[in-house]
Amino acid sequence: MTPEAIMTMGRQAIEVTLLVASPLLLAALVIGLVVSIFQAATQINETTLSFIPKLLGIIGTLIIAGPWMLTVLGDYFRLVLTNIPNLTR
Repeated sequence: MTPEAIMTMGRQAIEVTLLVASPLLLAALVIGLVVSIFQAATQINETTLSFIPKLLGIIGTLIIAGPWMLTVLGDYFRLVLTNIPNLTR
């Protein structure tokens, strides 16, 4: 196994991780920002107020983007498994 192959596999793993995590992180970021603006406008300083909207937003994002995320992970897993014989050379 060459160092270039290891670096390529590592880069692909990081890219897939970022692709799969980004919809959930962006949903949590946007919802957190909206709730923070609401809290600042109304002067409600409840720390647990943002938990339920974030949870519902992440569940909604999983429902919408879940099939795509599974496809990306499945494609990467298939790529890794089919490249196992090439790694021993």
